[in-house]
Amino acid sequence: MTRRRATRPARRRTGRRQQQAQAQLIGLAVGAVVLFSLIVWVVNWLLAHWWVLVLSGVLAVLAGIGWFHNRQQQARWEAVRTQALRYGLPQLDALHHARFEDAVRDLMRQDGCQDAQRVGGRGDLGADVKATDPFGRHWVIQCKHRRNGARGSAVGTPDLQVLNGTARQVHGADVAVMVTNGRVTAPAVAFARQQRLHVVDRQTLAAWASGSRPLWELLRAVPPPRRPTPLS
Repeated sequence: MTRRRATRPARRRTGRRQQQAQAQLIGLAVGAVVLFSLIVWVVNWLLAHWWVLVLSGVLAVLAGIGWFHNRQQQARWEAVRTQALRYGLPQLDALHHARFEDAVRDLMRQDGCQDAQRVGGRGDLGADVKATDPFGRHWVIQCKHRRNGARGSAVGTPDLQVLNGTARQVHGADVAVMVTNGRVTAPAVAFARQQRLHVVDRQTLAAWASGSRPLWELLRAVPPPRRPTPLS
């Protein structure tokens, strides 16, 4: 009597599992039949209305042509804008610090650094703008904007120390640059020379922003090109 009572619940559980499995299989089979029927109906409808496929293809081609044309126009206007880019010091002084970083990025693009991008923000580790020049050199630029220009606080040695600690080790810079529209202290200039950093002060920034020469022609002891180019 004891053995019969122990086996009955086990048989019931097995039967329930089999029923659940069968229900799942039936559900999958019904779903597959419905999906197959839907596919067949769509295919038959498209075959009967073939002009819908033709029209969709034409619209897709036109949309692709329009997208490509817009991209070309944007690239053309961007090239024209950067080629004619000019900044005066009063204009740079009036910028928000984030827009100042944008201006530095655009000036690098004007110099031929097509991949120049602004990366400044929280956790930027001393890099506000990164770019690769036509000679293959990787630039890491830290920007210090002063709302009062030359009357603002001067860039000091601690600012250069941050750049020196991250530009090459973290960001892989070939050329590490500090750009400011303000002043730079004499100890900071000496530290920059000692550590092979480059400082773009207010006067150098004015010459660069005027569009007269690319930045590497305004700086001293810039590393040699990494690769030969038509410009080298």
